[in-house]
Amino acid sequence: MSDSSVVARVLDGGGLECLIVSPREERLTLRGTTVDVEPSLVEGSNLLTGNRALVDNAWAYAKFTHLKVSLPTEPEQKAAAKRADAHREVAKWIADLADDPLDEVVQAWCSGCFALSDHQKVRMSLGQVPAYVCGNCGSPTLPCAGPGCDHMATRGRGAVRLPRFCAEHRHEIPGFEKADHKLDSLGQYRKFLDYDEPNLSRAAKLVGVGLAGLALGAPVALAAAPAIGGAIGTVIGGYSGAAATSYGLALLGGGSVAAGGLGMAGGAMVVTAVGGALGCTLGASVTNAYVREDKSFHIEMLQGGAGTAVIVCNGFLTEGDVGWGEWRAIITQRYPDSPIYRVHWGAKELRDLSAMLGSGAVKAAGPAAIKSAAVHASKAAVKKLAPIAPALVAGQLAKNPWHVAKNRANKTGVVIADLLARTEASSYVLVGHSLGARAMVFAAQTLSTKADGPRLEAVHLLGAAIRGKGDWESLTARVDDAVYNYHSTHDDVLRYAYKIAEVGHTAAGLSGFTPPGPKLKNIDVSDCVDGHSAYLSNVTLQ
Repeated sequence: MSDSSVVARVLDGGGLECLIVSPREERLTLRGTTVDVEPSLVEGSNLLTGNRALVDNAWAYAKFTHLKVSLPTEPEQKAAAKRADAHREVAKWIADLADDPLDEVVQAWCSGCFALSDHQKVRMSLGQVPAYVCGNCGSPTLPCAGPGCDHMATRGRGAVRLPRFCAEHRHEIPGFEKADHKLDSLGQYRKFLDYDEPNLSRAAKLVGVGLAGLALGAPVALAAAPAIGGAIGTVIGGYSGAAATSYGLALLGGGSVAAGGLGMAGGAMVVTAVGGALGCTLGASVTNAYVREDKSFHIEMLQGGAGTAVIVCNGFLTEGDVGWGEWRAIITQRYPDSPIYRVHWGAKELRDLSAMLGSGAVKAAGPAAIKSAAVHASKAAVKKLAPIAPALVAGQLAKNPWHVAKNRANKTGVVIADLLARTEASSYVLVGHSLGARAMVFAAQTLSTKADGPRLEAVHLLGAAIRGKGDWESLTARVDDAVYNYHSTHDDVLRYAYKIAEVGHTAAGLSGFTPPGPKLKNIDVSDCVDGHSAYLSNVTLQ
């Protein structure tokens, strides 16, 4: 039996088409335009049209077929050609499997989409391990190799030379069944993050060291297509289908924070990506990936109470505090009867950034030179600064303490949103300083994507290290009172260092959010705040 045929064509007028013919003449046709995130037309055999992973990969192949001839540089074109080939091979593989189903159907948790779904067994060559296709996401799967485990693992192409374990036994999620359970309070988050099963994949990897030709890795990620990975990839890169998925999955689990902050999804890419995944199994995979990556992350309860729970989050220059730190007076004056929780996060990233910004480097560079570079906001101007500016150049992402810490703050905000969405509480108050304020912005924006998630009574941002100009509808969408942004023109860290790092953009903590609105209120505290570390001891919350 021959392999499936997968052909993509770029049509006149910006059109795209992908045609698939399986070995048994089952057909799938996808059509759309080069800018369509998903194909506008999907028609053909029910066996193929209903397979999400196949449709995603086939459309990604078509998209990258266009990009490999339309991108402006040769390296970009070569990268697109490589991605096109990868998606084409995965589409052929899935079409081959889906083409010949058997009668056996197993209901089990899927490690591709993290859903409880039906998995239909498909015909394999003599001697090969079994293969199934998930009825929810279309991922090729096989039974988990864990003793007594009834879940399904994702299956790679060809011979499987090491045992394949499910997401639970790979510690990709704390546990399938508890991943969407509610918590009575935020203080129970540790119990939620405890793993139900041992990590069996670690032992398997050790046993398999030195084996060649393992059918693991990228093809599985491309085929699995969890919805959250696809959404993330779509938002950040404009990718489609499984191209977006594989990119999103790379952000979720590939690469360390030290190499530029891409260990888990971070930044604006996740704001519209999480949505209904908050508080559910998909969200659990994101939170789990983050906590495994940031060993310093924990939530400390500072006081109990009957009011609306308040979550506080620090940024750099104040990250080393324990317990209340400088928070007690400013918080208890405004919320005396509320339970108070403090988020600890990014110890290494904040330490590295604080060492750079707080060691006299700003003064050593010279106020005039820093101001000049900030005004010009060009790489050439920034490079003239010494000793701090080279570390802040936006292009040096892998070694740039600012960008690494910024990405960590973005991710922290998403994880906070997921944990809040898991609780029974109907409302919270968020308070953050510096990069901690940035984290709270991302928490509020992420919560806005979940219609049935908790409300926010108010959000207080102090010296927010986030761009001031933008569309802030998502920031206030679930806020009942207002987002209060306390800013000071005397904050030299935001005035100079932030502006250099962000190539001329102005921080909301320096001059306010633009545009403001009925629920987005800029509070000028320049008369009482003379520096980046002076907010907590001098501001009274509205």
